[in-house]
Amino acid sequence: MTTAVIVDAVRTASGRGKPGGALAEVHPVDLLATVLRALVERSRLDPALVDDVIAGCLSQTGEQSVNIARNAVLAAGFPESVPATTIDRQCGSSQQAAAFAAQGVIAGAYDVVIACGVERMSSNPIGAATLGLDPYGAAVAERYPDGLIGQGISAELIAARWGFGREELDAYAARSHRLAAASDFSRDIVPVATPHGEHRVDETVRPGTTVDALAALPPAFRDDRLRARFPELDWRITAGNSSPLTDGASAVLIMSEEKAALLGLEPRARFTGFAVTGSDPIEMLTGVIPVTRRILARSGVGIDDLDTIEVNEAFACVPLAWLAELHADPERVNPRGGAIALGHPLGASGTRLLGTMLGTLEQTGGLRGLQVMCEGGGMANATLIERY
Repeated sequence: MTTAVIVDAVRTASGRGKPGGALAEVHPVDLLATVLRALVERSRLDPALVDDVIAGCLSQTGEQSVNIARNAVLAAGFPESVPATTIDRQCGSSQQAAAFAAQGVIAGAYDVVIACGVERMSSNPIGAATLGLDPYGAAVAERYPDGLIGQGISAELIAARWGFGREELDAYAARSHRLAAASDFSRDIVPVATPHGEHRVDETVRPGTTVDALAALPPAFRDDRLRARFPELDWRITAGNSSPLTDGASAVLIMSEEKAALLGLEPRARFTGFAVTGSDPIEMLTGVIPVTRRILARSGVGIDDLDTIEVNEAFACVPLAWLAELHADPERVNPRGGAIALGHPLGASGTRLLGTMLGTLEQTGGLRGLQVMCEGGGMANATLIERY
């Protein structure tokens, strides 16, 4: 069977996803083109050899519409012969892009492929794609007559179900900033040209974050109209223990082991497992738990065999619930911080986490890494890799 390998992984530094953020004036096509161009330049790869570019993007509207992957390929100066497609599996979009890319290599459909993702949330916040329209239709409304809810309320339900208090959530958030601030991401980050100069430092990391400072923040999703439906809610989720709105892009160069050898490129890791699952769309962030069990059972790898684990920090309650159920060593989970500090540019987060996990394995000498991502609508992705 053909082995799919990771040759390189890059990302932009995070930008605050609001007007005035470091990347807010950079067109999202140019953000994505920046990481595509960096991948081929760093590897000295002829871009004509790229069989496909698969990009994750959640809000495929406005400047992110009309197949942003193809537009970024053209903006990066790749030959017109290089095709591209854009996919949406919500927050796991670029993780799914990497899975599709690697599976295409394993199946023999690709020799060289780029998986990537982008989101400029300063102009495309959550919900921008619907423009106030109904994205569900009558049949979904009939199945869920009480209505679907936003992720913030789902996070509140998870915090209540597992009994995570405000102090525990804030302590986890402070940990994310502390670890991210102490970490070296210089191998991952490529500079982005902006109207104000090059951007190369994560804007969302706040090194001085403390539990006391976070405790002063008000609940972000309080809606007392939901009290009758969910009496357990007591409003523990804040902007401080949630991932921030973020602008950014990331990309991973994937190819067959044989092609890498032929091109004289040194693989950094191989893909060893994939899984995806659906979960309750009300408590939509808990899919990381069953998808972890699924990928470990299918691969024959135990939780203690993992040297590092990335559980996307959409909210602090997500990795905390995962830890409560899977009983992994917490020191191996998000050891260089997570999305609470590094940001969550939705479509780009999957390949960003993949690159972060790869860097952790290389810096620590670890062998195996697991990446899991919760996703809107009640889904989750899991990916296993092994370092060379």
